[in-house]
Amino acid sequence: MEILKNLFIGGEWVPAQSKKTFEVLNPATGELVVEIADAGEADMAAAIDKADHIQPAWGSSIALERSAILRRAAALTRERIGFLAELMTKEQGKPLHQSVAELEYGIGFLEWFAEEARRIYGMTIPSQYATKRIAVLKQPAGISACITPWNFPSLQILRKLGAALAAGCTMVVKPAELTPLSALEIGRTFQDAGLPDGVLSIVPSLDPVPPTAAIQKDPRVRVLSFTGSTEVGKLLMRGAAETMKRVSLELGGHAPVLVFADADLDRAVAETVACKTRNMGQTCVSANRIFVHESIAAEFANRLVTALGALKVGNGLDPDVAIGPLVEPAGVEKVERHVADASQRGAKVLLGGSRYTDGAAAKGNFYSPTVLLGVDESMLVTQEETFGPVAPVLTFQSDDEAIDRANDTPYGLAAYAFTSNLNRAVLLAERLEYGTVGINDASISAVQAPFGGMKESGVGREGGPVGMEEYLETKYVSLGGLPG
Repeated sequence: MEILKNLFIGGEWVPAQSKKTFEVLNPATGELVVEIADAGEADMAAAIDKADHIQPAWGSSIALERSAILRRAAALTRERIGFLAELMTKEQGKPLHQSVAELEYGIGFLEWFAEEARRIYGMTIPSQYATKRIAVLKQPAGISACITPWNFPSLQILRKLGAALAAGCTMVVKPAELTPLSALEIGRTFQDAGLPDGVLSIVPSLDPVPPTAAIQKDPRVRVLSFTGSTEVGKLLMRGAAETMKRVSLELGGHAPVLVFADADLDRAVAETVACKTRNMGQTCVSANRIFVHESIAAEFANRLVTALGALKVGNGLDPDVAIGPLVEPAGVEKVERHVADASQRGAKVLLGGSRYTDGAAAKGNFYSPTVLLGVDESMLVTQEETFGPVAPVLTFQSDDEAIDRANDTPYGLAAYAFTSNLNRAVLLAERLEYGTVGINDASISAVQAPFGGMKESGVGREGGPVGMEEYLETKYVSLGGLPG
């Protein structure tokens, strides 16, 4: 299939009104993948106009029809998964098998919400008067917009889009400027699946500010869903207040891993490595602070070194590669800064600790898997999301200490803990201040579960039985004047 280069607005593939374009680069090689249309505020405004025109018809469409379109889109995505995965790896860098897994996960959301579209239930409530009836209706909120990140360029759109379309909402999408190609393919897939023109528009832009401004100031956009940094999320939340848009925000994380003395070390190491290396550590639920009981810290760290040291680093298109490049040079620079700061403050580098500068890897954004021991809270690596393949190991003595230090952050997206003690597991589940807690499990992704954060990690939930609530209005109807 030919790589798409234009904007997808109102069912048409069009250049930007300014005729501007921007480059999409392969982070493994630095080479140009393609040049695509660079949208501005006027392009997003046009997309919103198209969505506004079709919203009444789409919002009143039969749920079974919306369900059928979602199912067809899921099937088409699965048919094209080889092409889509390779394209994602070229623009984002993650190993090919992880791109396939991301697409499979995204397909799961389309299939889930295809079912949920048929289960938008209202209710009747007993009235206090014999002459009245009370009904509660669930109706589409209206036009929705999503602004998505580069680390999961297909999943983050499909999870939001599946819920919005199932609820009867149209959607305009502003994908990340680093990974717009996967987003455009979603537009092609839904067009081929028979989605009516205007229900979905994909509007990539090198500068996110102009198209976002069009979204923020337009009162017809009723829902804004964003996944990204807490700082940007706060800006969007303030802007949405001007027109009282509903916001759903999945923001930064700073996930702790707690490994207790009675943990199954083989499992704890394997799960931590998988969580840490997924997407090269560039996930909001990545293991960011690894607290290990002091009695087993040395052994755990040594096992971590062995496991991470065995992983192959390279171009994600190589089927044997487990660690691909970071998405951009700025990401490598941040990892370098964190590791250098930790070393200067006394942490010991047990593995890695540098970028790749030899051979083909020198052309890409590669950083070696790194293990740090002797880390404490004075270091940047424990204060900020590293977003890279760095595993900082801290030690603790008591359960209360571990929990308090894990909670000592403004973030609250995901946390993980490993223990064989059932009582401790229950207390951890209750006391850790995170939207998702994995006990002896760091592979927490599940279509059927509600995902979201506490504290400054966001508001709202995506997926699961509550995933459509962000896109539905609850209307109370009081019907009076009935025979008493």
